[in-house]
Amino acid sequence: MPSKPPAVEIEVEDRVVRISNPDRVYFPESGATKLDVVEYYLAVADGITGALHERPCMLHRFPKGLAGDKVHQKRLPAGAPDWVETVELFFPRWKRTADELCVTEPAAVIWAVQMSTVEFHPWNSRRGAVEQPDEWRIDLDPGPGCDYATIRRVAHVAHEVLDELGAVGYPKTSGSKGLHVYVRIAAEHGHGDVRRAARAFAREVERRAPELVTTAWWRKDRDPAAVFVDFNQNARDHTIASAYSLRGLPDARVSTPIRWDEVDDADPRDLTMFTVPARYAELGDLHAGLHADEHVFDIAPLLAWAERDERDEPDEPDEPDEPDDPGGEPTA
Repeated sequence: MPSKPPAVEIEVEDRVVRISNPDRVYFPESGATKLDVVEYYLAVADGITGALHERPCMLHRFPKGLAGDKVHQKRLPAGAPDWVETVELFFPRWKRTADELCVTEPAAVIWAVQMSTVEFHPWNSRRGAVEQPDEWRIDLDPGPGCDYATIRRVAHVAHEVLDELGAVGYPKTSGSKGLHVYVRIAAEHGHGDVRRAARAFAREVERRAPELVTTAWWRKDRDPAAVFVDFNQNARDHTIASAYSLRGLPDARVSTPIRWDEVDDADPRDLTMFTVPARYAELGDLHAGLHADEHVFDIAPLLAWAERDERDEPDEPDEPDEPDDPGGEPTA
């Protein structure tokens, strides 16, 4: 019987993180191991830390690699060192609380990888004001019959609307089939109002490109060849993969920040854990301005649009409850 590979110790600034089973294969298609995942996150340490900083974070863990089951974990895994920080969240639907990971330094990211995390899914609010989002997220989600060329066309429409509003959007690939745009906003409104603003923006994009875009609430009502501008990703406790997060896909794609002038050429299939470190070393963190809270946008114009739309369509469903029960290990 082969011997178990020894653990390795990784120095991350002034911390030391022990990595057990460093040779465990996480991505069978390439043979990439747990240690390869660690080395990827070290290569983009400032970027991933900036994207997660002070935000409650759900973890997508793969204890046996992609060949095994995925665990969606809200509660901080047991055994965390005392320097790993958390934020307590209350879930009204379940009348429970959960202490979620709150990244404040790169070592916390590497510790989460030690606990088999591949993907990081942060909230759009920070620990000091969890009920007041400071990040508006535009999620361009392709239908089953929608190609990436359509995503690109819709991204340009969204960019046009943002420019007219005077809002600075930071695009990134989703790491799967779509594209995300983040906008820094003032932490002055609740999740419900930020969702309303996001829906109003989505409706404006739909008006300008009705043949390409849908905002239909029910999946059965959406054109499968259209892009759904998923405003609901701004609801409380709805999360998407952060910038620089790996995705649990066979080719180890990364949710990668891009420039607006790259939208037509950047191919998500080319942005993986094997290619992004060199890109990051060359370009730096393209979301650094977002993470530094530059270009803060006031969503008041979008809320005015929302009031107009709600007068015209008063029967839109209310904001949904939290998507997942936070209680019980290991899925929480």
